[in-house]
Amino acid sequence: MPQNAFSHVSTWVFDLDNTLYPPEARLFDLIEVRMTAWVMEALGVDHAEADRLRAHYWHTHGTTLAGLMREHDVDPEPYLVDVHDISMDSLTPDPVLADAIRALPGRRIIYTNGCAPYAERVLAARGLSGLFDAVYGVEHAGFLPKPERAAFDSIFGQDNLTPTTAAMFEDDPRNLAVPHELGMRTVHVAPLRAEVPHVQFHTNDLSSFLQNLVK
Repeated sequence: MPQNAFSHVSTWVFDLDNTLYPPEARLFDLIEVRMTAWVMEALGVDHAEADRLRAHYWHTHGTTLAGLMREHDVDPEPYLVDVHDISMDSLTPDPVLADAIRALPGRRIIYTNGCAPYAERVLAARGLSGLFDAVYGVEHAGFLPKPERAAFDSIFGQDNLTPTTAAMFEDDPRNLAVPHELGMRTVHVAPLRAEVPHVQFHTNDLSSFLQNLVK
C-alpha cells in the first residue's frame, strides 16, 4: 500500500456490521432471523416465502426494509426497533482496533444501513464508544439505503463531508461504488477481496490496516 495513499484523508467513514466486528461473530445472522419473522407476520406468509422475500428485497432494493417500504408501504420505525433487538453476547471489546481508530487524524464517523441506536449498542460492546464524531443510521438518510446515491448524498450533506478528502470502509462491495465515484478512497473489509473496479484497497484485518496508515 502506498504510504501516501491516505495522506489527504481527513474524514474516515466506517460501516458497522461485519466491518467493526468480525463476521465470525455472526451478529447479522440474528438480525436476519428477526427480519424473516417480521416479514412472516407482516405479510402473512410462511417461513420459506418470508426468507425468499427477505433475500429478494436485499438484492433488489439494497435492504430488506427498503423492499418492504416500496412494495408494501411498511412503517420503518417499528421494523427497525424489532429486528435490531438482539443480544450482543457474541461481541467482545477490541482495544487494538480502538487504539487504531483513535489514532486516525481528522473526523471519524459511522454510516450504517442499520439504525443509530443499534449502532451505539454495537460500539459499546466492542469498546469503541466515544471514538466517533457522529453515528448515522438509515433513518438519517430518510430510510434510503446504501448503495443508493441519494442515501450517500443525504448523509454526506448532513456531515458536511468532502468526498475527495474522505475514505470509506465497508464489507459490502456494492456500497463502495458511489463513494468511489465521488472520489473517496475505498477499502473493502472482508475475508475475500471483491475484484471490482471501485474497490481500491482490501483488508481482512482492519486494525492492522489502520495502524499502517498512521506510521
